[in-house]
This record gives sequence, structure tokens and C-alpha cells, in this order.
Amino acid sequence: MKKFLFALLVVALMASSVFAWAPEKDITVIVAYKAGSGTDNTARMLAEYAAKSLGQKLIIKNIEGGSGSKGWEELAKAKPDGYTLGFVNLPTLCANIVEGTAGYKVDDFAPVCNHVNEVSIVLVAQNSQFKTLEDLVKYGKEYPGVLKAATNGEKASNHIGAELLADTAGFTYEAKHYGGTADQLRALRLGEADFSVAKEADIASMKDDVRMLAVFDATRMEKYPNVPTLGELGYYNKWYGSARAIAAPKGTPKEIIDFYQAAFFEAMNDDDYLAAAERAGITTMFMNSSDTANLISEQYEFCTNEIAKLWE
Repeated sequence: MKKFLFALLVVALMASSVFAWAPEKDITVIVAYKAGSGTDNTARMLAEYAAKSLGQKLIIKNIEGGSGSKGWEELAKAKPDGYTLGFVNLPTLCANIVEGTAGYKVDDFAPVCNHVNEVSIVLVAQNSQFKTLEDLVKYGKEYPGVLKAATNGEKASNHIGAELLADTAGFTYEAKHYGGTADQLRALRLGEADFSVAKEADIASMKDDVRMLAVFDATRMEKYPNVPTLGELGYYNKWYGSARAIAAPKGTPKEIIDFYQAAFFEAMNDDDYLAAAERAGITTMFMNSSDTANLISEQYEFCTNEIAKLWE
């Protein structure tokens, strides 16, 4: 009902053009990872379909480094005039703060809306000797520290996933950190690592090159009913994944946030966008500005109270 009422409001506002602000030139959108990464791919797809709702183009600007920190630092410092937005990845945005590696704070951003929520998946290369998660865990226990896991950065989202698996399954491994998910998965496919954790959209273009061993969720994925959950195998028994939200710099006026919130809602409910997202394996989950702010707070608490314990 809440979403339905919000949809009616959006339609009314967009139709009557009562917004106090609308962009008059192209908008820069910071993606804190390299081109070709999962975040970059989802951002570019939304940008393509959102242009109609926004009335202007979204220009993706990739700023990689520091497990996303470099891009988010630039977003935090940007002028709050409505012409710079950015994709913020959870929990990594918050994990960087908790670890003391971020040059920004949670309240340096004005949430616009959430775009994607994706469950994490344990992966191996298609030609891997490990056919099941049990095979991987058994090997890890028999040969402590021998398994290598490719990650998207030290204590970044996919490293956290690997650590959650190893911690609850009772084995140790060597983490090999790369500049982002695209490089991480390339390393996995080239045999530089034995396993990895990533999201469905990350592997959309390489499904024939990787094997899914398990998902971090309470129930199996509808698309992949033969892939077990970690919980049913006796390991981490909660949902874990990544949210990708859109934010503006702190101090961005409410009328600007309201405009973008409505425009992105319209774009994310466009039939052509939804069909393209389905083909790309993108799990769209719109949340309004207020709910996105709550999500960021929850993820910060998760990083503070649960993730930090993994490295104690």
C-alpha cells in the first residue's frame, strides 16, 4: 500500500511538473569502481532508461580505489547543486568508515533512493575441482590456509562474504585482493584463486565460466533452484548481499532530492527497463529517500556490531 500511494504521488507530480527544481544540463554520476564492474553495469543500465524521466543525460564517472573510498570521498566533497550524484555500495560504504579507511562519514551524503539489492553467491571457476560447497569446505579444513579467495578489496563486500563463509564453516584461507569485482572475477576465471563471492549481476556476462556453489539467503533463488543456501548446509544462515543506492552530497536541497526520487522511481518501473534488468540479472529494489537512509543506518550498525568481529 505504501509503495502504491507513493506511485500515485509520483505520477501526479511528474504529470503536473510541479517540482520546484529540474536539471537543466547533464548530471555527473560517480561510480566508485572501474568500468565493467557490477556497479558500473547496473549504473549504466539505469542511466540509459532514466534519461527520459530526468530530461537530461546521466554521465557516469568512474573513480576507483580504496575499496570505493576514493569515489565516495569525491561525492562527499561535490557541490550540492543537483548536478553530482553517486552510487553508494552497502555494506562497503559503511565498512570503510568502521575500519577507519574512509575520508567521509555517513552523514556526508543525502540519500535519494535505493536501486539494487543483490544476494551474495559463492563461486568457483567452471573447471574447478570443487563441484559442491561441501567439497570446498572439506578441502579448506584439510589444508588450512591453502585455499585462495579473490575479493574486490580488503574488507570490501565480497571479502566480507568470503570471511562469513570461512568463519561459520570453520576453515581458513588466503585472501587475494583486486581493484574491484571485475578484476576479482577475472582472476577467478584465470585460476589465480580457488573461490570467490560476488552477486548475480556481477556474473551476468560470464555464467558459462563460473559455477555457483551456494547463496547467502534464507531461501533458494527462484532462478537457480538447484543452488543451495549456506544455511541449509549448516553455515551462515542469514541473508547477506549488497545494496546499491543513489545519493547526493550533504546539503543538497530537498526539492532536488524529491525530483530525483520521483524520476528514478518512474525509471525503475518502466517496462523496458524492467525487461532489460531481468535479462541482465539485476534485482531492482526501489526504496525512497527515507527508507534508504534507514538502510544505510542499519548497514552501519551491521558493520559495527557483526562484521568487525570477523577480524578481531
